[in-house]
Amino acid sequence: MNWLDQFEDKFSAFANICYIILGNIIYAVSINVLITPMSLYNGGFLGMAQLLRLFFVKVLHFSGPPGMDLTGIIYFLMNVPLFYYAYRAVGIKFSIKSLISIGMSSLCLTLVPVPAKPLFNDYLSACVVAGVIGGVGSGMILRGGSSTGGSDIIGVCMSKTHPNTSVGKINVLFNVAVYGICLLVFNIQIAIYSFIYTTIRSSFMDRMHTQNINTEVLIFTKIDGIDKLITTDMGRGVTKWEGTGSFTEENVHIMVVAITKYEVYHLQTLVLEKDPHAFIMLNDGERVVGNFKKHLE
Repeated sequence: MNWLDQFEDKFSAFANICYIILGNIIYAVSINVLITPMSLYNGGFLGMAQLLRLFFVKVLHFSGPPGMDLTGIIYFLMNVPLFYYAYRAVGIKFSIKSLISIGMSSLCLTLVPVPAKPLFNDYLSACVVAGVIGGVGSGMILRGGSSTGGSDIIGVCMSKTHPNTSVGKINVLFNVAVYGICLLVFNIQIAIYSFIYTTIRSSFMDRMHTQNINTEVLIFTKIDGIDKLITTDMGRGVTKWEGTGSFTEENVHIMVVAITKYEVYHLQTLVLEKDPHAFIMLNDGERVVGNFKKHLE
């Protein structure tokens, strides 16, 4: 590995850390500043933590240490069993980064103050703004190779074995349980607006989570060995056949490879370093059936 490759690896690791840190701060702000003051609820494990917080505060009259919110503490404790699942399903790197991310997420949720008065006067505005901000924050965490915990961990692990599954889809399924409880405990308005919020958040999160977006790549080159380079460096299978340029009537190698959108830049760099005149076509959002592994770490 030359110095440039080492620099790229270190820069990539630094960028991922920045994604995780900034994403957690943004995500915590969307919850504590926009959602909690409106008495709305997140989905999945965080929604369960919010409901448990309400139980502790309203029923047991225990609000936790002064200046701290119980939601973050409860959320961290609920996630502890999932670290082992993440380690077995995805890998040690994802598990460690998720542990760090959840620790930071719990810390941010505990320390970010909840305003006494909501910033918005209507539920819909709060849902849309919080959904967009929270989705961007969650997506940044996932793009950094980590997760916000709870149903996100389960979603990432399941998308590893079920390629057509996304984290956002898994989140929506888990949310049904939380909003069913909201419907029973509160009223239909709280449940509906909470569901609107989490649906918007899940949509933006999936758009940010480029590791979960499949991309078809067509490569046209006259240089030999690019297919082997892609397979060796990226661990991706390549299908190759020979063609002829209609204008030049010269032989050309035609290759097709399925990757995630997150890997596009790396593949382009590999190909263009070998052949600066290569022609590359990209098609996002492809549905892949078969032995396609998502590189989620």
